[in-house]
Amino acid sequence: MKYQIGLFVTILVIIWSCSGKGEKEVENHWPHAGITYEIFIQSFYDSDGDGIGDFNGVIKKLDHVKELGANAIWFMPIMPSPTYHKYDVTDYKDVHPDYGTMDDFKRLLEEAHKRDIKIVIDLIINHTSTEHPWFQESQKSRDNPYRDYYVWAQKDTIADFINKKTITLDSDNIRQWHDPGFGEDYYYGFFWGGMPDLNFDNPKVREEIYEIGRFWLEDIGVDGFRLDAAKHIFPDDRPEDNHAFWKEFRDRMTAIKPDIYLVGEVYDRKEVVAPYLPGLPALFNFDFHYTLIEAYQKEDGMLLAKKQKEVLDFYLDITKDFIDATFSSNHDQPRLLNSLDENPRKLKQAINILMTMPGAPYLYYGEEIGMLGQKPDEHIREPFLWDIRANDRGRTTWIEPKYSIDETVTPLAIQKSMSTSYFNHYKDIIKLRNSNRALALGNLELYEGELAQPLMAYFRNHKHQEVFVAHNLSDVTHRLEIPEDYNHVIYKYGSPELEGTTVILPAYASIVIEKLD
Repeated sequence: MKYQIGLFVTILVIIWSCSGKGEKEVENHWPHAGITYEIFIQSFYDSDGDGIGDFNGVIKKLDHVKELGANAIWFMPIMPSPTYHKYDVTDYKDVHPDYGTMDDFKRLLEEAHKRDIKIVIDLIINHTSTEHPWFQESQKSRDNPYRDYYVWAQKDTIADFINKKTITLDSDNIRQWHDPGFGEDYYYGFFWGGMPDLNFDNPKVREEIYEIGRFWLEDIGVDGFRLDAAKHIFPDDRPEDNHAFWKEFRDRMTAIKPDIYLVGEVYDRKEVVAPYLPGLPALFNFDFHYTLIEAYQKEDGMLLAKKQKEVLDFYLDITKDFIDATFSSNHDQPRLLNSLDENPRKLKQAINILMTMPGAPYLYYGEEIGMLGQKPDEHIREPFLWDIRANDRGRTTWIEPKYSIDETVTPLAIQKSMSTSYFNHYKDIIKLRNSNRALALGNLELYEGELAQPLMAYFRNHKHQEVFVAHNLSDVTHRLEIPEDYNHVIYKYGSPELEGTTVILPAYASIVIEKLD
C-alpha cells in the first residue's frame, strides 16, 4: 500500500514537472489588477415580470459574474431619476423603485460579498435632475437658500458667459445655458438642460456631497464609486480646482472607508487625465479603447502596445499609486463586436489583448456573448440574452432590441455548451490572467526585434515569472523570432505554433509563452 501511494505521488510530480510549473492557482487581484463587470440593471435580468431588470435579478445571476471570473461589479446609476439611463438624480439617498427597494439592494450587496464580489456604484455629482428638490427650490427666486446650489447667470450677462465656453470632447457647448422659462435668469447645464450643474464653489454643496458619500459607504456598505464627468466639477478653465476637489473628496471618503475604491471618468488625453490621479487613484483609459479599434483598422499591431507603454510611463512619472482602468467597450461606445466589423475572431483576440495587457480591465455586460449595438445609446444597452426567447423568463422587455436578438446573438444558455463560444473563450482567457501574476501584475516591455506591421508583441514580467505575448491583427500568417528561453506555451488561440525560436501566427492568432530556466 505504501509503495502504491509513493508511486502515485511520483507520477503526480512527473506530470507537474512535464507541464512546466503545474496548474497555477486562480487569484483575486482587485482592485489594482482585478476585473470589473459593468451592468446596466435595467437590461440585465427581470425577476418580477415587469419588463425591467432589477436587484433581485442581479442576485439570481451573481454566479454568472463569478463563473466568468470577474472580481467586482460596477452598476450604472441606481438612484431615482426621470430618465431610463438615470444619470439625472432626484434623490441621492434612495434607489429607483423600478429596480427594487433599498433592502433588496442591501441583500444584493450581502450576496455579492459572500461570493467575494465587490460592488461599485455610479455617483453622479456634477449635476442633478431639474426635478431634484434642490433645483426645484433654486429656481424659485434669487434669494432662495438653494439658489447658490446651482450656477445661475442673469439675463443681461448671459452673452459674456456663453462666449467664455469652448468646445470639448464631452459636449458641443452650443446650448449649455438654459432658460427655465421665467424670462430673467439662465442656469448652466453642461450636458443637457435636464441636468443642471451643481455649484461646487458653494461649501454647502461640497458638504452635501460628502454626506452622500458617507451614506452609501457607511450606512449601505458599497465598496466604492465610479465618478461620472469628473473633469467637469468646475468649469474647464479651472482644472486646478477640479484636481483639488478630488483630493479633498478622496480624503473625506478614505476617512470613512480606508480601502474605498474610486474610479473617475476623465475623457481626455493623458496629459489632462494624469493630474487627477492624486484624487482619483483609478482612471478610465480611453486611449486603450480607441487605440485598440484603430490598431485593427490600420492592421498596426504595435500601435496599441506603444500607446499603452507611453501612458503607463507617463503616469508613473506622476505617482506610483494609480490603477489603470482599461476597457474594450462600455455603455457610451458602440458594442465592441460592431467596432470590429462583426468579426468573431477579432472579438476573441481583442479580449486576449485586454487580458494580457497591464491594467485593471472592465468588461461591459453582454460582451462575453457577443452582443451587438450602435448609437443611439439605448441600443448599446439592449437586454441581455440569457436563453432562447421561448425559455428566457428573465429577459427584459423595456425596449425593443434592434441589434441583439436571437437571430444575431447566440444566448448564454446555448453558448455554455459550445466549446468555441464567446463565453467559454472569455472564461478561459480571464482564468489565464487570474492564474498568472505576470499577466495580471507584471510590467510591460515592448518587443524590440523585427516585426511585421500587423503583429503586436510584448513581455510581461513579475518577480519570478516572465512571459512573452504576441498577436496577429491581420488575416495573413506571419512569423517572428523570440529569445530561446521562452519555450513553454501556456495559451494559444487561432492555432499558432512555436518551432524552436520561431513563432508562427496564423490570421488573428494569439500566443502566450512562459520563460522557463
